[in-house]
Amino acid sequence: MKTEAVKYMLMAQDMERALSLHRTVFGLRLGFHSPWWSELHFGDAIVAFHGGHDGRPHATGLSYQVDDADEACRLVTAAGGMVLEPPVQRTGEPIRLARCRDGEGNEFSISQFVGGR
Repeated sequence: MKTEAVKYMLMAQDMERALSLHRTVFGLRLGFHSPWWSELHFGDAIVAFHGGHDGRPHATGLSYQVDDADEACRLVTAAGGMVLEPPVQRTGEPIRLARCRDGEGNEFSISQFVGGR
C-alpha cells in the first residue's frame, strides 16, 4: 500500500461560495470540481470540500500561514467570510494568530510567523 495524497476536508453548503473564498484569498488552485465534492490545491496540499452541509459553524483545525495576517483577514471579510478574532501575538509563540470563518461555517486560523528563524 502506498499513500497517494493527504486531503483536508471541509464542508460546503454552497460549493461555489466555498471555493471562491479559499481560491481568492489564499491562492488555492482548482482541481476536481462538482457540486458534491471539489478539491483545491496548494503545492502538494489538498483542501477538499464535501457538499450538503447545513452551514452551521464548526471548528476544522485548518490553518493558513501568510506573510501578512492583517491583509489576509481583510481579504477574508471582503470575500464574504468573518474574522472571529483578529491577529494577535500570544506570549511565547513566534506567530500572530487570527481565527476566521468562511461562509460555509468552516472555522480556520490565519498565522503570520514573526519569530526569528
